Amino acid sequence: MNARLRSYPVYGLGVGVVWAVILVLVSLFGRDERRRTTFLVFGGFASGWVSATIARSVYPPPLKYRKDSGAAS
Repeated sequence: MNARLRSYPVYGLGVGVVWAVILVLVSLFGRDERRRTTFLVFGGFASGWVSATIARSVYPPPLKYRKDSGAAS
């Protein structure tokens, strides 16, 4: 697998595309209760994603997982 495709921004873009498709489909075909539930779940997911992204920037991974260190195998 291409190493450029195994990154957090690419993963985030993929997750965003999947959520966009889900939200469009639920908006078009879902009942009110299903739509409300789906948007609440998305809101919880989005707040967790933002929190994790902030944590990743404030607290970098351990040395053994960093690309720039020689410890990763």
